[in-house]
Amino acid sequence: MALRLTTLLMALVLLFPVSSTASRIKDLADIEGVRSNQLVGYGLVVGLNGTGDSSSTEFTIQSLVNMMERLGMRIDRSKVKVNNVAAVMVTAKLPPFAKAGTTIDVLVSSIGDAKSLIGGTLLMTPLDGPDGKVYAVAQGPLAVGAIAFGGKAAKVQKNHPTVGRIPNGAIVEREVQFHIDEHRALHYRLRDPDFTTVLRMTKAINRHFGQQVAKPLDSASMLVEIADKYQDSLISYIAQIEHLEVEPDMGAKIIVNERTGTIVMGENVRISTVAVSHGNLNLVVSESASVSQPGAFSRRGSTVTVPETQAIATEEEGNLVVLPKGVSIGAVSRALNAIGATPRDLIAIFQAIKAAGALHAELEVL
Repeated sequence: MALRLTTLLMALVLLFPVSSTASRIKDLADIEGVRSNQLVGYGLVVGLNGTGDSSSTEFTIQSLVNMMERLGMRIDRSKVKVNNVAAVMVTAKLPPFAKAGTTIDVLVSSIGDAKSLIGGTLLMTPLDGPDGKVYAVAQGPLAVGAIAFGGKAAKVQKNHPTVGRIPNGAIVEREVQFHIDEHRALHYRLRDPDFTTVLRMTKAINRHFGQQVAKPLDSASMLVEIADKYQDSLISYIAQIEHLEVEPDMGAKIIVNERTGTIVMGENVRISTVAVSHGNLNLVVSESASVSQPGAFSRRGSTVTVPETQAIATEEEGNLVVLPKGVSIGAVSRALNAIGATPRDLIAIFQAIKAAGALHAELEVL
């Protein structure tokens, strides 16, 4: 009997999992210095089927001539055609702790007037870092993921044919030196600064290790000293910190996008007692013309065009809804939906409530 009851309880737990809003520290903060670095380079894509840059693109011609001369050939610049060649910018991210010989993805974008990069191959392109040094070299066939074809009168295009990717298309040649074991303490930077969140993180770390090793510096940073018994196993120490769960706090905020009618509200949005009424006034004005002319066999008179204007004004019924003080986001949504407000109406309503001083949240309009 006890075994059957235990089995039933386990099944209920699987069917109705406990909801949790906690997040791992590794999803909330990063170690200072452990980050990606941007790389960029200029190159040529060859092998295009007449969809490359036109002859008016001077830098493509100059780049092709320079490359051919470096390969030992003498080229007459006036006879160079670049219809099958496109000048491109190559960008990539160098991940932290990337070692020489590892591969990274690259993004290739046309900078001339090429029509398409489909079927092209990127020639060897050095990728420079912010310090001007070469950290990787890219080369390989492009994966564009688009189609573009047509004639003089019509054209069919899907996605963007002048941008492509090369998975694992660059080889790392230089490493970014960062030795994490040389530091006696770890500096964590929060992705979303918040005093409450950083305080919860320090408490979780100190509680886990049983000593005061973490302390907050400000709303965006935290200092974690390395415990004595983890001096020789720093990776294990960091892994334990990363997997500690903390419930992040966030401010009350409403994001609205008037172009798309999108509204996003946080769970901490609260309002004071306020009455909301919303209605739309529609005014339709139509112009028409009628012809007035004299009857048959009339001795005098002329045909005249008489304009006619018809105006119709309709106003939708506005329901007055009272929103009580301190209601949650769910109650706010239900109350506003009760008056039949559309997303664009809700944007105007939130702006009006904010102007009235009854909305206790930050309203950000994109």
